Amino acid sequence: MSDRYLNFTNTKFGLKLTSMLGLPQPYQLRRRDSDIPLNEQNVAIGSVDYRNNAFKELEAALNTLGLSSLEYPSINKGVENTGDKAVYHALVFDARALQRPIDSIQLYDYFNKNIRLLQNCGRIILLGRTPEHCESRDQRVAQTGLQGFIRSLAKECRKGTTAQLIYDNNGKAARLQSTLRFLLSGDSAYVSGQMIWLQSKDSTIGSINWELPLRDQKVLVTGASQGIGLAIAELITKLGGDLYCLDIPQNQKALESTAMRLGGEAIALDVSSDHAPETLLEIGGKIDGWDVLIHNAGITRDKTIAKMSEKDWIQVVDVNLAAQQRINDCLLEQNGFSKGARIVCVSSISGIAGNRGQTNYAYSKAAVIGMVEAYSQTLDKKGMTINAVAPGFIETAMTGAIPLTVREAGRRLNSLSQGGQPRDVAEVIAWLAHPASFAVNGNIIRVCGQSLLGA
Repeated sequence: MSDRYLNFTNTKFGLKLTSMLGLPQPYQLRRRDSDIPLNEQNVAIGSVDYRNNAFKELEAALNTLGLSSLEYPSINKGVENTGDKAVYHALVFDARALQRPIDSIQLYDYFNKNIRLLQNCGRIILLGRTPEHCESRDQRVAQTGLQGFIRSLAKECRKGTTAQLIYDNNGKAARLQSTLRFLLSGDSAYVSGQMIWLQSKDSTIGSINWELPLRDQKVLVTGASQGIGLAIAELITKLGGDLYCLDIPQNQKALESTAMRLGGEAIALDVSSDHAPETLLEIGGKIDGWDVLIHNAGITRDKTIAKMSEKDWIQVVDVNLAAQQRINDCLLEQNGFSKGARIVCVSSISGIAGNRGQTNYAYSKAAVIGMVEAYSQTLDKKGMTINAVAPGFIETAMTGAIPLTVREAGRRLNSLSQGGQPRDVAEVIAWLAHPASFAVNGNIIRVCGQSLLGA
């Protein structure tokens, strides 16, 4: 659905008027179709310790991405004689060597001098050491502080700029590449203020086709005939995946039309049915196992709990959560996944912040987060990953039916002051499904423009 207010504020008159009235000023985001190629990006890179081996691996990872240039402005306390002219597409700062809270002055020094030099729709990436793996209490305290810093910095950003924190202990370049590529690109346009934990062990993945990373990968997308599921299916096809679209039999016509248009296979199946796990196991067996399973199917039955029927509670929890567990367990126990498979689940900001009239939905989506956390260590031992996305206000037919005042509040109550697009969710899922994202495991990534509610 078109956001007329966003379009208006991006005109000369609209910008002047909203500035005078102190109203939100959303900016047209840089997405895939308006992206700046990595080989044309200028990136400013800084570090607490330039001699650290982890920093050298970070340099190697950035160089592998083919960036136009890396500059080191923090060495000279900022770039002189620029007149605050925007010269960088991204600022990357490595704080993994931060040992004491008092040393956080280095964060101030780097960003105070350089944040004015970011271009519109810039990217800020901060790297830290996982607090639980720190060597001293002081280091743990200092590294935990990075979370408050990046959330606040992301809220200070303007004109489509985003900021993220990557926690990484290993420091190997191969572990960083897919995440750096994602965060520097337009694919992460509606993701901001997030913590990304690189937790899994190293993996041998061979050469990567960055243009078609999912080539020859068997990808199952549930709830694929409309909305976010349709956007996911379309992107999977663009990235070379062998697409299998699943939706309920009642949507079979739309499902088959989608599968035919995208060159995929249609599976008319209710994921909550008793035979769904065995059916998917059987189909997976014919293709040597599923490489990627995207649990997108979900339903709502909104009412306050005092007015909600028992049926509405059971149905929502069964479709949104229990069905995923049954399918996962069956495929895991019966070797229904291929080596290095990825599972991506769709949670919701409602599961994090709650929402009136959605106790059943919020419970199921919060429990999906718990499922990801509970399964992650087991899957890590198998060389697999499981992660979830938690969308906020996304422009779909469902949100288009919301009353205007409520819809406008949903759009503006985030740091980017606008709703997201279904493709924003799809882009995050594609990154989590990427073969090179083997270190990203057990994460909950909020696709909400840094919602001011619960995020």
